[in-house]
Amino acid sequence: MADVYLYPITLASGPQAEAGEHGPGAIRLGGSMAYASRFALVLREDGRVIDRRVFSVAEAERALDGLGPLEEVEARRQWANLARVHAPIRADERVIRLDQPQVMGVLNVTPDSFSDGGAYHDKEDEGRAHAAAMLEAGAAIIDIGGESTRPGAEATFETEEIERVVPAVRYCAAMGAAISVDSRRAGVIEQALAAGAHIANDVSALRYDPRSSEVIESYGCPVVLMHAPGTGEDLHSGGGYEDVVSEVFDFLRLARDKAIAGGIAEGNIVLDPGIGFGKSLADNLALLNAFPLFHALGSPILVGVSRKRMIGALSNEEGPKDRLAGSIALAVRAMEAGVHILRVHDVAETVQARNVWRGLRDAALTDFSQLPPLS
Repeated sequence: MADVYLYPITLASGPQAEAGEHGPGAIRLGGSMAYASRFALVLREDGRVIDRRVFSVAEAERALDGLGPLEEVEARRQWANLARVHAPIRADERVIRLDQPQVMGVLNVTPDSFSDGGAYHDKEDEGRAHAAAMLEAGAAIIDIGGESTRPGAEATFETEEIERVVPAVRYCAAMGAAISVDSRRAGVIEQALAAGAHIANDVSALRYDPRSSEVIESYGCPVVLMHAPGTGEDLHSGGGYEDVVSEVFDFLRLARDKAIAGGIAEGNIVLDPGIGFGKSLADNLALLNAFPLFHALGSPILVGVSRKRMIGALSNEEGPKDRLAGSIALAVRAMEAGVHILRVHDVAETVQARNVWRGLRDAALTDFSQLPPLS
């Protein structure tokens, strides 16, 4: 069987923009505020593209015909996934709707964070104030991390990571926050969930610690599965891709299927392409341009591009704290592609950009109502 990839290649402002005699000419991607009107069905075999078909919404049925039986089943599954509407994420009383982009604010409690240099490590008052400010600015989720995952960072002992993370979870829970714990260790995830966290954000996609899947299944909580090439302590090792987009897509599809086989509900899975993890600048740019493809996996999409090294590489080598404009540019690109959750350091600025973007999108969905019907 050839590998199947169903790319949305032309984005639209809304279904009205492409409407014709056969009805709406665009589909809504993943229940988000992004729409697509033209698509490319790509078949790959042994790393080579063996077939590519470009079609509109009205031409989809014909385009999916004539494939091999297994390829057609997968193509139709991906076609249905593109338009799948995702249920909200529930965090106790909080409901996080995925029909507009949501902002996840980062709270690093490590001594060597690339973004803040340890500003909230072992400083509970500062961490509490930062979390409160992010919530007030509009963060839907606070993502707490106790281990640096930047290239070259030393691994953290599990007990030390727990000692960093759990107090932060407790003070964020006391604020009523929806909380994600950014960890690859089952013991850390378990202690954080017991202390009041609601979501596990595993940068190893449940590969680093075999018990993580069991812990997440027992709590019945949502989990973020992220792509990273490394399998051991260094998540950045082992990069080098023939085609980064298809390889990351295949990795996430396999990670999702393994999680489901391990007892995790499909509706609790969120996928992250892992921008910056074991990827070159060219790899990251290719993934960013291919974000709409990942809706074909049928799960909500989370992306972390905030302050990443690629921004400096594209603009005078600015340091992490001087990458706000680039972070906003990438966040808008992700929203245009229908990404559901943006993991960011600069919450207030990203929320403002999101709100302005949403205003434009809301207007685009109504502007065409004043046009006469097509003849």
